[in-house]
Amino acid sequence: MSDLKARLARILCERSYKEGDFTLASGRKSDYYFDCRITALHPEGSWLIGTLFNRLLADLPIVGVGGMTLGADPLITAVTVISHEQGRPLAGLIVRKEAKGHGTGQYVEGLANFKPGDKVAMLEDVVTTGGSLLKACERVRDAGLDIVAVASVLDREEGGREAIAAAGYELRSLFTRHELVRLGLNRQ
Repeated sequence: MSDLKARLARILCERSYKEGDFTLASGRKSDYYFDCRITALHPEGSWLIGTLFNRLLADLPIVGVGGMTLGADPLITAVTVISHEQGRPLAGLIVRKEAKGHGTGQYVEGLANFKPGDKVAMLEDVVTTGGSLLKACERVRDAGLDIVAVASVLDREEGGREAIAAAGYELRSLFTRHELVRLGLNRQ
């Protein structure tokens, strides 16, 4: 896994990681910005993310993965496709920011692939405060599914892990910022 993780770190640093002055969605200021979607929509990046998330979640009795649109959409797709290829098919679900304004008016898409009580893992590209991930978890729980894990590509180490733990979940992440920079930019 370490070779694949190092390769993903290099792609993430080339495509998704920028240093400078940035304002994050939370309103916080940051000396870097991480846009995982660029890598998650890249052919090799998507394959690596799907493969590494499948390995990260392999010990869990889950039947699917989900997350908040738009950041988690390519992650969910990568994980479900790779899971099928590996013979452990996982279904996907996507949580809307707002309830659909027509049809069934639901927050969660893909529920027809699940039954009440099914165990799932929630995915996120970047965890800063944990707010959007926890909102997605709440909506998935309200839809009747059991969340047994939450996972991210990057943990910014800015309080999100602690907020997620306070809500009763353990965050599994592919990288922390320090690890990403060390592996992707060869900084010690």
